[in-house]
Amino acid sequence: MSPEVFEKWEHIVEDVEKTKIPVEFIKKLVVKLNGRRQRSINVKAMLDQGFTNDEIEVAVTQKLEEYDEEMVGIEFILDIENIAETVQPETDKMLKDL
Repeated sequence: MSPEVFEKWEHIVEDVEKTKIPVEFIKKLVVKLNGRRQRSINVKAMLDQGFTNDEIEVAVTQKLEEYDEEMVGIEFILDIENIAETVQPETDKMLKDL
Protein backbone atom coordinates (compact mmCIF):
# COMPACT_ATOMS: atom_id res chain seq x y z
CA MET A 1 0.00 0.00 0.00
CA SER A 2 1.09 3.53 -0.65
CA PRO A 3 2.21 5.97 2.06
CA GLU A 4 -0.88 8.06 1.29
CA VAL A 5 -3.13 5.17 2.31
CA PHE A 6 -1.23 4.77 5.58
CA GLU A 7 -1.55 8.51 6.25
CA LYS A 8 -5.32 8.32 5.71
CA TRP A 9 -5.58 5.37 8.10
CA GLU A 10 -3.45 7.16 10.69
CA HIS A 11 -5.88 10.08 10.58
CA ILE A 12 -8.89 7.75 10.86
CA VAL A 13 -7.42 5.83 13.80
CA GLU A 14 -6.53 9.03 15.68
CA ASP A 15 -10.23 9.96 15.73
CA VAL A 16 -11.43 6.62 17.13
CA GLU A 17 -11.92 6.13 20.85
CA LYS A 18 -9.61 3.32 21.85
CA THR A 19 -11.00 1.18 24.64
CA LYS A 20 -10.09 -2.29 23.36
CA ILE A 21 -7.23 -2.74 20.90
CA PRO A 22 -6.29 -6.11 19.40
CA VAL A 23 -2.68 -6.95 20.31
CA GLU A 24 -1.67 -7.30 16.68
CA PHE A 25 -2.53 -3.61 16.12
CA ILE A 26 -0.24 -2.34 18.91
CA LYS A 27 3.32 -1.42 17.99
CA LYS A 28 4.46 -0.52 21.49
CA LEU A 29 3.39 0.87 24.83
CA VAL A 30 5.18 3.88 26.28
CA VAL A 31 4.86 3.86 30.06
CA LYS A 32 5.18 7.36 31.51
CA LEU A 33 6.86 7.39 34.93
CA ASN A 34 7.42 9.98 37.64
CA GLY A 35 10.19 12.45 36.93
CA ARG A 36 9.47 12.64 33.19
CA ARG A 37 11.00 9.20 32.68
CA GLN A 38 9.49 6.58 30.41
CA ARG A 39 9.88 2.94 29.46
CA SER A 40 8.80 1.23 26.25
CA ILE A 41 7.27 -2.21 25.87
CA ASN A 42 7.74 -3.31 22.26
CA VAL A 43 4.66 -5.43 21.50
CA LYS A 44 5.41 -5.72 17.77
CA ALA A 45 8.84 -7.21 18.52
CA MET A 46 7.20 -9.82 20.76
CA LEU A 47 4.72 -10.68 18.00
CA ASP A 48 7.57 -10.92 15.47
CA GLN A 49 9.39 -13.31 17.83
CA GLY A 50 6.37 -15.61 17.88
CA PHE A 51 4.85 -14.79 21.27
CA THR A 52 1.14 -15.58 21.48
CA ASN A 53 -1.40 -12.91 22.43
CA ASP A 54 -1.77 -14.53 25.86
CA GLU A 55 2.00 -14.56 26.43
CA ILE A 56 2.19 -10.89 25.47
CA GLU A 57 -0.66 -10.02 27.81
CA VAL A 58 1.12 -11.77 30.70
CA ALA A 59 4.45 -10.05 29.91
CA VAL A 60 2.85 -6.61 29.62
CA THR A 61 0.86 -7.11 32.83
CA GLN A 62 4.04 -8.10 34.69
CA LYS A 63 5.91 -5.04 33.41
CA LEU A 64 3.04 -2.72 34.31
CA GLU A 65 2.95 -4.21 37.82
CA GLU A 66 6.69 -3.50 38.12
CA TYR A 67 6.13 0.14 37.16
CA ASP A 68 2.91 0.54 39.17
CA GLU A 69 4.27 2.78 41.95
CA GLU A 70 5.95 5.17 39.50
CA MET A 71 3.49 5.05 36.60
CA VAL A 72 1.64 8.23 35.68
CA GLY A 73 0.29 7.17 32.28
CA ILE A 74 0.48 4.87 29.28
CA GLU A 75 0.64 5.84 25.61
CA PHE A 76 -0.39 3.29 22.98
CA ILE A 77 1.58 3.49 19.74
CA LEU A 78 -0.48 1.71 17.09
CA ASP A 79 0.80 -0.22 14.08
CA ILE A 80 -0.97 1.88 11.43
CA GLU A 81 0.44 -0.14 8.53
CA ASN A 82 -0.93 -3.39 9.96
CA ILE A 83 -4.29 -1.78 10.69
CA ALA A 84 -4.53 -0.41 7.14
CA GLU A 85 -3.41 -3.66 5.52
CA THR A 86 -5.92 -5.63 7.59
CA VAL A 87 -8.94 -3.35 7.37
CA GLN A 88 -8.61 -1.74 3.91
CA PRO A 89 -9.31 -4.90 1.86
CA GLU A 90 -12.46 -5.57 3.91
CA THR A 91 -13.53 -1.95 3.55
CA ASP A 92 -13.00 -2.13 -0.22
CA LYS A 93 -15.14 -5.31 -0.41
CA MET A 94 -17.96 -3.73 1.56
CA LEU A 95 -17.98 -0.52 -0.45
CA LYS A 96 -17.41 -1.89 -3.96
CA ASP A 97 -21.13 -2.11 -4.78
CA LEU A 98 -22.01 1.38 -3.56
